[in-house]
Amino acid sequence: MRKNRIIAGVITIFIGVIVFFIGFLDNSFNKDIKEVYQIYLDGEKIGVISDDKELYALINEEQKNIREQYNVSQVYPPKGFSISKYITYDKEITTAEDIYNIIKEEKDFTIKGYTITVSSEETEEEDAKILFRVNVLDKSVFEDAVKKVIKSFISEEQYNNYVNNVQLDINETGEKILNVYFDENISIKETYISTQEKIFNDADELSKYLLFGENNTEKKYTVKAGDTISSIAYDNELNVSEFLVANSEYKSENDLLAIGDKVVISLINPMLTLVYDKYTVEDVTEKHSTITKYDYTKPSSYRLVQTKGVDGITRVASTVQVINGDVSQGSVIDQANTYVIREKVDEVIIKGAKNTGIYVDDGTEWAWPTNRPYIITSRFGTRYLFDRTSHDGLDISGTGYGSPIYAIQAGVVMSARYGGWAGNSAGLNIIIQHSNGLWSLYAHLSQVYVSVGQQVSRAQKIGAMGNSGLVTGTHLHIGIFTGKPYNGGKAIDPELILKS
Repeated sequence: MRKNRIIAGVITIFIGVIVFFIGFLDNSFNKDIKEVYQIYLDGEKIGVISDDKELYALINEEQKNIREQYNVSQVYPPKGFSISKYITYDKEITTAEDIYNIIKEEKDFTIKGYTITVSSEETEEEDAKILFRVNVLDKSVFEDAVKKVIKSFISEEQYNNYVNNVQLDINETGEKILNVYFDENISIKETYISTQEKIFNDADELSKYLLFGENNTEKKYTVKAGDTISSIAYDNELNVSEFLVANSEYKSENDLLAIGDKVVISLINPMLTLVYDKYTVEDVTEKHSTITKYDYTKPSSYRLVQTKGVDGITRVASTVQVINGDVSQGSVIDQANTYVIREKVDEVIIKGAKNTGIYVDDGTEWAWPTNRPYIITSRFGTRYLFDRTSHDGLDISGTGYGSPIYAIQAGVVMSARYGGWAGNSAGLNIIIQHSNGLWSLYAHLSQVYVSVGQQVSRAQKIGAMGNSGLVTGTHLHIGIFTGKPYNGGKAIDPELILKS
């Protein structure tokens, strides 16, 4: 028994000695171990520091000019900077000052903000086509700039009523916005931005960038006596809607200009594609035709108005799409809410034709080239849709794909094919030469019912409306030229003739 006690005591003493040495070694170990921070720049080690907060504070203190320039409270390390905490016995520690000096020489510091990425498709970023990026310090700067862009194309009252869902119902005529959106995909991400990158902190500056593009210098013109919005736009190769976008204080081409006012005449180059659909109700005038009858018992000086002509009025309801201020070529007529207000009455004239022989159409009467009701989606003149091409005709839509197209006047078919003199952008088209020296073009057809050399009469069905060639929707492009189209002929405004 005594022997067992002696053995137990020896074991206890042995264990105590072991515990003592372990404690002693552990205290020595703890005295040498350090918690440090390994600093990397673009994946390369540049030093080890004992206090990361000291480095951040030093950067912020030394970069006072950046804080003041951007009105921020904190400046951060450059892009590519990273830090890793670990435990070491190594006594070689780099000072925060040394790390700061290395960083300062190698790369630019950053500040916290937001990068807006604009891509052409709503897909994962790696699969999307990136169009451009902009940086802002505050998301509200971008949001305010976008609102300014929208209000350049849509009146503030219209837009606010749309956003607040307080648009008035259309009583007789008018329009109502159905939806507003950008065609591009826009994503916003909080990030660290290099101070050498362009950073927008003013909504006005950013809105001008989004409207006029990166390299567009703002040009201004001083209004002189006799100037109108239309004349200034024409003289500077703008269309009226483009002028109104660049000078949002004016709401209509009929607004008066004060002598000495300075207006922007820069060509707009929108970085974003603003699209909005609107429901429109408008009264469309249908010009009456003149029917001439001949009395072969009366002398040629005889003329009698048998029936006085009256223009018709149709109230047309339709949905149209507007792209950066230009109406898309396609439109959809709401047949249920489209109706005739006043029927058209053709004028009938009796002319004397004693001893004059057979009557030949003198080419003074013109037929409308489409069915009714219709919508004019784009008029003659400059437009910035399709890379600011000059629009040398009149776009008419709303009568539907495959609806008939009529010759505006008697003549001879000179071309009936895809492309040809008018080019592939015109799609399937017909060109007719008339006896009065004018030529007419009917573009973007789906079918052609005539052939080259064929004589056609006024109002004869010659083709069908379509969307061939370069288009944004089903429509007819009608062009009228003095001379051979695109071969020395000069385009004239079709409305001057068809609605005269």
